[in-house]
Amino acid sequence: MSKISGPELTSYAGSIVAVGASLSLTQWGVIAGIVTALLTFAANAIYMWRKDAREQRQADLAEREAIARLAALGLKP
Repeated sequence: MSKISGPELTSYAGSIVAVGASLSLTQWGVIAGIVTALLTFAANAIYMWRKDAREQRQADLAEREAIARLAALGLKP
């Protein structure tokens, strides 16, 4: 793999700046909205995954406690 030379790097940076400068404020707003929506989706997905795991642990604990109570009373679960 070859190294990127200084002029080549400057050319790439210039092209990125040119594309960024060509976007209007409305287009930047659309991009910001899309990025915000994607970040919100990701944060919500992570939160719901953690919530589901937490609720599953609580349900498992409640089931074990119910079985232990029945066993203490001498009843079969």
